[in-house]
Amino acid sequence: MKHLNFNMRFFLAIFSLLQVSCKPNYEFTKNQIPELKADITILSSDEMEGRLIGSKGEKLASDYISKRFNELGLKGINYSDSYLQPFNVKPKVNPHSIIKDTSTITGHNVIGFLDNEATKTVIIGAHYDHLGYGEMGGSLFASDTKEIHNGADDNSSGIAAMLAIAERVKFKKLKTYNYLFLGFSGEEEGLWGSNYYSKNPTIDLKNVAFMINMDMVGRLDEEKRIAIHGTGTAPIWDTVIDSVLVSDFQIKKHASGVGPSDHTSFYINDVPVLHFFTGQHADYHKPSDDADLINYTGLEMLVDYIEELLLIMNDKPAPVFTKTKDESTKAPSFKVTLGVIPDYLYNEAGMRIDGVNEGKPASNAGLIKGDIVKKMENIEIIDMMTYMLALSKFEKGQTIKITIERNGKLIEKELIF
Repeated sequence: MKHLNFNMRFFLAIFSLLQVSCKPNYEFTKNQIPELKADITILSSDEMEGRLIGSKGEKLASDYISKRFNELGLKGINYSDSYLQPFNVKPKVNPHSIIKDTSTITGHNVIGFLDNEATKTVIIGAHYDHLGYGEMGGSLFASDTKEIHNGADDNSSGIAAMLAIAERVKFKKLKTYNYLFLGFSGEEEGLWGSNYYSKNPTIDLKNVAFMINMDMVGRLDEEKRIAIHGTGTAPIWDTVIDSVLVSDFQIKKHASGVGPSDHTSFYINDVPVLHFFTGQHADYHKPSDDADLINYTGLEMLVDYIEELLLIMNDKPAPVFTKTKDESTKAPSFKVTLGVIPDYLYNEAGMRIDGVNEGKPASNAGLIKGDIVKKMENIEIIDMMTYMLALSKFEKGQTIKITIERNGKLIEKELIF
């Protein structure tokens, strides 16, 4: 009997070892930085001419994303060979536009589907269009010359991250949900592509578990700060975000599901959303937003983060949608501007300046990047909202006293709007 017990224990030990050794290893170890770099470099190349909706460059970009979806083994629309969803919109009237059709513009959403035969689907999206040569507006480039706005961060970075996540989701065999990968066009003109998709979806939006959007995610700074918007659109989001431990990001959460990117089109259709953003910079909507300025290590870190979030959600039911207060409706109107790029990821008291435009009131007053605006006249600046409220109080031509913090010291300056 003792001999039999020994044999049984030996057999169970060997069986256990065989079970462990035969268990598939889904640890993703591939270095995706070369692919991230290749995708961004191609999409933001001069050949794409800034990927303006309706242009030759947009078509080249949509064809490239289609090719990448095919390489990743994603299904086309209705299981066809095509990944393109065309849509027509009326253009803004501009006599200098390279688009010849003055009645409508045809844009293309790019759609790839990973079918796990699940009842619910996760949408992961990013817009791929940009400003072209700036002929339809939106450019912050102060020059009379015509230059291509390549939009490496805005938003080739989001598309590259989406493709990297698609590869990981397929490798990890996450089966609780289906996954729909969406490249939107027309975002720069007013969320045209995502708005069209929400009204003409390829799957029933009632069966969408949640939507993740990425816009300008390629410039992670040294402090590793990111913003996540939409954290109030499902009760579970705060807990899930706090559970992701693969990075040491400094995360600034925003509850609202409404904002100037494509997640808004899904939020208003009662879909829980999360929108990722690594911050504004001086090259925003300028020809200088090029591929060589992308923080590729930081971008891969963000992909790691979203992968971990998806792994956590793979073990959970679809989140419950919650309406949030639309923060954008609280923004006051104002007649003046400082002429600065605010640091939207700054978490402490005041408004930190991330860039200064030459010839504008802040520049003329001697304000520089890194200054923290603490007071305008007698109005304390606590955050972006109090900064905007303060601006709404002033008129063009008015002279005010502005208090800034620079290198730990408070400095008062005179500023003329």
